[in-house]
Amino acid sequence: MQAFRIHKGLVAPMDRENVDTDAIIPKQYLKSIKRTGFGPNLFDEWRYLDAGEPGQDPATRKPNPDFVLNQPRYQGASVLLARKNFGCGSSREHAPWALEQYGFRAIIAPSFADIFFNNSFKNGLLPIVLSESQVDQLFNEVFAFPGYELTIDLERQVVVKPDGAELSFDIQPFRKYCLLNGFDDIGLTLRHADKIKAYEAERLAQKPWLNNRIV
Repeated sequence: MQAFRIHKGLVAPMDRENVDTDAIIPKQYLKSIKRTGFGPNLFDEWRYLDAGEPGQDPATRKPNPDFVLNQPRYQGASVLLARKNFGCGSSREHAPWALEQYGFRAIIAPSFADIFFNNSFKNGLLPIVLSESQVDQLFNEVFAFPGYELTIDLERQVVVKPDGAELSFDIQPFRKYCLLNGFDDIGLTLRHADKIKAYEAERLAQKPWLNNRIV
């Protein structure tokens, strides 16, 4: 998992409440057993005018010119600004996968659905909770100023606006530790790889029959 320390990026505004996980990555794309390739189908039903299917070449699709991520001023955005209850609906881990694979590193909203919130941290995506008034102000500024960028300093737990003003946010220490170091659940376990190998070697020395295999 990619570590998150300081990130500066263009902001894209998703000015909708209650964006659910089926909107983030529609159900037909959940058939894949891989963890890659979901970025082109992020917000698929809003992003394209035609219906999409797994394996379809995005270059053959008809993009919706009115959708925010298709507008030239938001191309390359890596910070998503959203409204309350972002990520509600079914508990599909594919939703943070799609957002991260599109290129987003952080999402700012007044509130998130619990399971989406937890899944985001486990996949290197930083969900930031700010007050509704702070989010409203950010929306106003993003709409008013093309090329609007924010800097997110995870160590200091602040969002830095272009004028230097800082908005602080809370994060659990353990989640912060994992993001700063790029540790997902497997990475956390592998910190103890030497101890695990030593334990397995000792166990097999004491109980060698455990190494028997049925051919």
